Amino acid sequence: MTTARKRARTYDSARIRAAVLAQFGNVRDGVRALDDERLARPAGLGDWNVRELAAHITMSLDVVSRQLGLPAPPVKELALLDWPFGTASRAGAIADGTRALADAHPDLDALYAAVGARITEHLATAPGDRLLGVPAGAMTLADFLVTRTVELVVHTDDLNRAAGTDIPFDRQALAACTRLLADTLAVKAPGASTEVRIPPYAVVQCVEGPRHTRGTPPNVVETDPLTWIRLATGRAEWKAALDEAKVSASGERADLGGLLPLMG
Repeated sequence: MTTARKRARTYDSARIRAAVLAQFGNVRDGVRALDDERLARPAGLGDWNVRELAAHITMSLDVVSRQLGLPAPPVKELALLDWPFGTASRAGAIADGTRALADAHPDLDALYAAVGARITEHLATAPGDRLLGVPAGAMTLADFLVTRTVELVVHTDDLNRAAGTDIPFDRQALAACTRLLADTLAVKAPGASTEVRIPPYAVVQCVEGPRHTRGTPPNVVETDPLTWIRLATGRAEWKAALDEAKVSASGERADLGGLLPLMG
């Protein structure tokens, strides 16, 4: 497990809870509108189809409800910025669980309704410092909900591209996802020689080298939130994003290709 060396930024707990519920509602509305042809399309994630991707999204929230129904772990093990580094090792188990869930719930809207009702009820009363024994390790509910914005936003984008939908992004969910992944880069490549700008949500400094103190930084990377999220999660490649002018990079330390993706 990677130990975070950057102090995590503060997130407003009430806004994150509202953002998680809002984005889940957005996805439910989008999934409800999908016909059998679009549900059967490849999701672009291994051998999943869109139906399996839609089922998987419910898992990302139902884990909160399940863990709140269990005794709390005795000790916190993970800080928020540790979480992104522990996701890849669970890919196989997640894929198996997703297929089983999709097979067991042919009525996706009913599945979304049940999961939504459970998480809404739990988040109405559960304190933010309550520990959850999630697969990556024990985390506070408040921190884990920030990670849920990553799951929801990333997979909303996956759905939109695979199924041709136009599911909207809750602004707070998109902001939290963008910021957490930007801070993850700063943990992976600590330093202050390169400034990464993702307007309007995040600016971080990273990469070892001469520290910039005033004026325009010598090494600058700038991109939009969705392109950044795709780069950080392996949905887009650095060189292709540069060639398509979706990323601007100036300076000898502005090449982030060797640092991406941050999580798979």
